[in-house]
Amino acid sequence: MAQPVVNFPSPSMQSQIHELAKTLPPPRKQNTACDACRTRKVKCHRIPGQEKCQVILSPRFSHQPADRLFSIVSPRISLARSHFVQQATSEKKRTSSAARRPRNISTASPTSPVISSSPIADTGIHSIPPYGFPSSPSVLLLFKYGLYPPITRESSTRYVLSYIFAPPEEASSDPSLFQSPRLNSPYATWGELAVKLEDDGFKAELAFDLTEIYFQIVHSRLPLLNPTEFRDRLKASLSPNLGSEKNPLHPALVATVIAWGTKFSEHTLLIADRKAHNGQSAMSKTLINRARDLAEALKVHRIPHQDHVVIGLLLETLQSQNPDDPSSFHGFWLTAATRHLLDLGINHKSVAAQIDNPEERGTLIFAWWMTCICDAYSSLYYRHKPLLDDDDYDIDFYTADPVRSDGAPSPREQLEFLGYYRAAHSLARTARQMSRQLWRPVTDVDGIPFETLRSFASELRRWRDEYLSRVGVPKTYNAAWDFVTTVSCFASDAQYHVMWIILFNALDEFGLKEINEHERGITPLGNIGHHIEESVKRVAEEALNGALRISALTSVLTANEYLKLDPAVVEFHIIAAGQLLARLGRAEASTCIEGLEQYSRSYEEAGDHAQEIRKLLEQAHNGVLDLSHMAGVVKDIPELPQLTTEPEIPPGGREPMSPSVLGSFQIMNMNGGGGLIGVDKEMILAMHNGQVRRVHDGQR
Repeated sequence: MAQPVVNFPSPSMQSQIHELAKTLPPPRKQNTACDACRTRKVKCHRIPGQEKCQVILSPRFSHQPADRLFSIVSPRISLARSHFVQQATSEKKRTSSAARRPRNISTASPTSPVISSSPIADTGIHSIPPYGFPSSPSVLLLFKYGLYPPITRESSTRYVLSYIFAPPEEASSDPSLFQSPRLNSPYATWGELAVKLEDDGFKAELAFDLTEIYFQIVHSRLPLLNPTEFRDRLKASLSPNLGSEKNPLHPALVATVIAWGTKFSEHTLLIADRKAHNGQSAMSKTLINRARDLAEALKVHRIPHQDHVVIGLLLETLQSQNPDDPSSFHGFWLTAATRHLLDLGINHKSVAAQIDNPEERGTLIFAWWMTCICDAYSSLYYRHKPLLDDDDYDIDFYTADPVRSDGAPSPREQLEFLGYYRAAHSLARTARQMSRQLWRPVTDVDGIPFETLRSFASELRRWRDEYLSRVGVPKTYNAAWDFVTTVSCFASDAQYHVMWIILFNALDEFGLKEINEHERGITPLGNIGHHIEESVKRVAEEALNGALRISALTSVLTANEYLKLDPAVVEFHIIAAGQLLARLGRAEASTCIEGLEQYSRSYEEAGDHAQEIRKLLEQAHNGVLDLSHMAGVVKDIPELPQLTTEPEIPPGGREPMSPSVLGSFQIMNMNGGGGLIGVDKEMILAMHNGQVRRVHDGQR
């Protein structure tokens, strides 16, 4: 029987194998480290000729007997000496780890208790600082990384407040700092009045105050909580009666609501804090980070639950809205909330109908539509694929809250009655389609197809004709409008106009596919050249018209000092409008700059955007236009574009507004008063000449 043929490697293959072998790592050397260093898995610093490493030979241990030394390096060592060996043998390892993964953690001095930057090293027992548990930096760091969470879902609210209002980590990590005569309190970095936080009674009072600020300002825009229920549970949790807290509020929800309050509160403590930090609140930044850390430690982003949905949606808009900010985790919490709702089946009408509790059902349905709309707009604003599709849900619109005892309508009922849900969802579907077509790699290379451009322009005009007169800003102010209606119509109006700006920016960046192919000599334009020119010019006019409209809206909001109280609802619109106006060299961009500077008190990144717009405006005034494919088109656009056709007034509807002209409008202040601002065509002309005039017609 013939033997099988064995194919040996050829000489060339042998050479390749040899070359490959040279690139492999060398064999491991014998581990000659001492027991302590081997247990720690670090390099053993042993002097040649000595049997013991430098750790065991240190002066602190040189006087110990042999059996005592063994107890130090054995697995059953005392915790205190274990921490010393761990500290000494891992010094180099900790240094290299910190270089690879920099963290914003203070480093203790050699004479002070060592606070490791590694959460693993912090498992040792530290001496308790003089300020007790809440101000212990070791506990704060351990809790920050979720390895030793001292707060659970069932923790009392008082215990949660001790963590939320603990001294800042950068101060409490160095106890010697408080020995300085200049700083006599661990809270000193939060302003001169922050020392009051050492009193537990003041913490409770401040928590109530910040909660009220949240419900006054944020809740009207994001009505995700039941104000009465939340207040009652918070009051019961902080009651002197220790047995009154049977079902405490979710710790991360409490932290998030309080962090929201610090953004907009005019409490004397927050005022002093902002004064000490150039208008920014260091306390607010810390509390926002702690709210996120608490949510992560309690696995809010991982476990589907109604509370976790609400927390995720509130955290998303609480943090920085700059997608390039590495500390903001932009879009993370919105995605987590969306996936929770899908896991709970709220996108199915049949599942939502089976929820017996009307409060829970109303909250989840409202959260679904808020998530659905935010997902679509966010994908268009920040150029990524939307998480949801049109066929991912069949749930009906939110219709009503549980009947309130006082008979007053809830913000959700008002929004539904005024048609904001349907209008926002209709425009969100267009935004979702634009995201899928505009932000594709093939569009980046080839350009936007003409039919796609016409389709989007047609969808936007159709939305304007059907909804803008109902949800936008009218020419005249209706005295019957309340705060919810007022701020909602401003946002809806700006939302429509910013869509044209986004379409213009995409057209300027990518160009039109047919024109790109014609310039590359691939295909001729044919008889559609005239239609393409008209369509592109129309988009440019609508974009400029929308930017002027948003600029006029911004002047009203800025004059009433409303933007410093806005939870980032119209921030993107002002940025987009200001950038376009600045690129075109329009003086109206200064209005957007002023608005963003007011915005920056609550959202610091808004001030950075204001500086960028100012630089773009200066470049344009120097003759440098930041335009590409649309550079030749904008030259033919008049300074004040021709007004687009106004929609017909539907039966029983409000009078439609001009796309470029605002009438008198009033923003309600929190004290019930309001300033009436006149905004008309004369004002827009004055804004163009750099002479913005704001006329207060009196307080009403």
